[in-house]
Amino acid sequence: MCRLNGRVALITGAGAGIGRAVATLFAAEGARVAVADCMQSSGDETVDIIAKAGGEAIFVRADVTRSADVRNMIQSTADAFGRIDILHNNAGINSPIKTIADMSEEEWDAVIDTDLKSTFLGTKYAIPVMLKQGGGTIINTASFMGLGAQAYMSSYCVAKAGVIMLTKATSAEYHKQGIRANCICPGFIMTAMTGPWAQMVDMEKAPPGTWGKAEDIAQAALFLASDDSSYMSGAALVVDGGYSAEWIVPLK
Repeated sequence: MCRLNGRVALITGAGAGIGRAVATLFAAEGARVAVADCMQSSGDETVDIIAKAGGEAIFVRADVTRSADVRNMIQSTADAFGRIDILHNNAGINSPIKTIADMSEEEWDAVIDTDLKSTFLGTKYAIPVMLKQGGGTIINTASFMGLGAQAYMSSYCVAKAGVIMLTKATSAEYHKQGIRANCICPGFIMTAMTGPWAQMVDMEKAPPGTWGKAEDIAQAALFLASDDSSYMSGAALVVDGGYSAEWIVPLK
């Protein structure tokens, strides 16, 4: 317990799902938490959960696809807590389940902006704060679909592959200046966002056999945020129940 005592964590998409699980766990481990989300009601709920458990948190409203909002999110967190030790770029959306030919340009842009551009913006504006204070750690939510393509989800796969490469590039540029950057590649995690997939995926035929929980990803994020991973940077940590370890061969 208390592996994050004295640290300040900013988590995007923290109003629900993985983001909320990370925010509440980080607070339980001693961090002061900035809960960033585009929905105030959801963000306020996360802050309330943290407060009732004895933690400290604030809500910052942000559309993470907008540069001005992300810049304000970073500044508001630094103003409130004096520093940012941990940034978790977690906010994201799913791809429309369509072929490449059927996907509109607007649908493509929405996923790329929310899942990839937002990670760039968060990283871009957090780095000067972290450099000024002498370091920090950046955690990005990628996906096992960034490691291998899934039919009918091209924009999501491309965005998450980009998150993995952005993570590595961030580490390459800033590791020697005290900033670690790693990403998590979740598999099938049951959240409100992935709920529609539950009707389409036969988990009995998938290697894990069951859906993962948001708390599984939160534990991985805690490891990357803490000193337990002090020698890790530029890594893509796969948390998918073994899904990507096995090729599914269509045997007769």
